[in-house]
Amino acid sequence: MKYLHITLQAVLSFLLFFSLNTRAQDNQNADIGNQKWTLEACVEYALENNISVKLSALEIDNADINMRDAYGNYMPSFNINMNNQWVRGLTQNVTTGILEQQTTRNFTFNATSGVPIFQGLANLRQFQRAKIEQLASKYSLNQMKDNISLNVANSYLQILVSKQTLELLKEQNQVTKEQLELTQELVNSGIVPEGDLLEIKAQDADEEQQITVAENDVQVTLISLAQLLLIKDYENFDIVDEDYDIPVTEVIEKDPKEILQRAKEERFEVLLAEQDVELAEKDLQLARSQYYPSLNGFFNFNTREADRENIVALPDGSLEALAPDPFFDQLRDNYGFTYGLQLNIPVFNGLSVRNQVERSKVNVMRAEYQLEQTELDLESNVYQAYLDARGAARTYEASLKSVEAQQLAYEYAESRFEVGLSNSVDLTQSKFRLVNAENNLIQAKYNYIFTIKVLELFFGIRPVEY
Repeated sequence: MKYLHITLQAVLSFLLFFSLNTRAQDNQNADIGNQKWTLEACVEYALENNISVKLSALEIDNADINMRDAYGNYMPSFNINMNNQWVRGLTQNVTTGILEQQTTRNFTFNATSGVPIFQGLANLRQFQRAKIEQLASKYSLNQMKDNISLNVANSYLQILVSKQTLELLKEQNQVTKEQLELTQELVNSGIVPEGDLLEIKAQDADEEQQITVAENDVQVTLISLAQLLLIKDYENFDIVDEDYDIPVTEVIEKDPKEILQRAKEERFEVLLAEQDVELAEKDLQLARSQYYPSLNGFFNFNTREADRENIVALPDGSLEALAPDPFFDQLRDNYGFTYGLQLNIPVFNGLSVRNQVERSKVNVMRAEYQLEQTELDLESNVYQAYLDARGAARTYEASLKSVEAQQLAYEYAESRFEVGLSNSVDLTQSKFRLVNAENNLIQAKYNYIFTIKVLELFFGIRPVEY
């Protein structure tokens, strides 16, 4: 009964622990879904949970293992082999010398150690290659993080565009509803014809349809970002409702040559391509090391034991079979050593070494061309990003002036409509131009912010440090 009591208590404790942990996990998932996400939080979460980032991180682990392999190449080897076997069948009797059916047992023990003395510098080259591979894997991971950060920022800003567009449509529709009430009063007073009222009603219906489309667009962009972050609670996922100002930065004022030079020092794709060249050169050195002879030292200890009878000669010249010596006595008496040096000189191996060297030379040229292409692509991307940022700045300034002008035009058209000097068509067209200008301003603003972030990334300024 005491044992049963302890068992039930353990089961209940486990169930309570499991329930608390499950509830805690559910609460954590709920917190992830219910919280309002900032851009920095989205980037950090993506860098911690994105599968591509995790796969790149595994390459670092693999490079660390290769480094340990390179260390191990310098260490001596040591192996032990033991064999205990029974032989049954027609064998010679050591006492009589006659073949007979019998069963014998033998035990052997070997301990062997090898020491690499000279391997044509292959061990050194392998160690140097492992260090380069470690660095290259880190550059590859950071390049992946750069790409993820940029994708998250772009998706985040698209949500802000969608949300602000929705708010703009709602505000403009509220103005339309107020105009609808005013027009109704003007129609009742006989100041404007009823056709103006129908025109504004049609505009109101069209704006409500646009609001529905904009609300759906907000949900689509939110789901897109949630999927990028691997968050499955789409319904509760949302970002912070804040209006980002144009960032104050000096990058856009710098000379593009200065940005390009900084990008060559900071961008991981260039650093990774440089490491690929060094890896190819190191592989060429490894291939050439096969031309050299190799020298190894070895040492072997061996002993044996058997259950065969000992044959001894008696003083009268006869032979007598004695029982076998004890197990450990035989191991002590039958031991032996072997040691020495082994020199291997490559003479001819079917051109395999020569062909491997030639392949390595081709890989070096390929890596050098790839580095050159990466630098050309980087130069093109930097100048394109610079021109995009400068163009986005001019577009944003023009959009500000356009909204200001369209706002004045709309206010003028509205005042003329209220006193009956213009019709609803003129007012609707003026409002359409204003809404279109404000939408263009939202697009221009966040496009300008994104182009600045891209240019800053080329200059080595990142959303989060890693």
